[in-house]
Amino acid sequence: MHTLSVLLIGFAYLLGSVSTAVLTCRLMGLPDPRTLGSGNPGATNVLRHGGKKAALITLLGDMLKGLVPVLLAKALGASLLVQALVGLAAFLGHLYPVFFGFKGGKGVATTLGVLLGLSGWLGLAVLGTWLAMAALFRISSLSALTASVLAPLYCQLLLGEWRVTVVITLIAALLIWRHRSNIRNLIQGTEDRIGDPEANP
Repeated sequence: MHTLSVLLIGFAYLLGSVSTAVLTCRLMGLPDPRTLGSGNPGATNVLRHGGKKAALITLLGDMLKGLVPVLLAKALGASLLVQALVGLAAFLGHLYPVFFGFKGGKGVATTLGVLLGLSGWLGLAVLGTWLAMAALFRISSLSALTASVLAPLYCQLLLGEWRVTVVITLIAALLIWRHRSNIRNLIQGTEDRIGDPEANP
């Protein structure tokens, strides 16, 4: 692998390791999201305990962590596979951040940023799936899980590069693994719904 590719991957991991949720809550004088609710430093948990503004900033920041490194790799002429590996590094940085004790979020927004960077159509297909599921069932985790399962299929259909599909499959598998507590709640029928007063005070 070329030196530039290694540098891009390293940069992506470090950028991904910056916890938007924790920094946003600190700057806005809100409780650390890792100490409340699900303990997940992501937009959904921030929404529940910090409000819509903090959640929106977290969502955009987490998405940009995936988008920016991939777009940078693309601008520097990296192959599609290297772009995907850069996206994987950003995603892993979010899940296992070196700056925050390797305890990060679940990676939904960062994954969306990665997919949008690889292909606008790919990102929109996954986002559309999330929105459709959210509209039908009003459960954020179920929407994310469904979109994750379908992401590799969309990737293969739209990009036609099996090695990139393998990378996206790995991202999807890790994302599903990070949602294992949500999966248990879904099976038990106790998962919070979007917009419930008790879920989003």
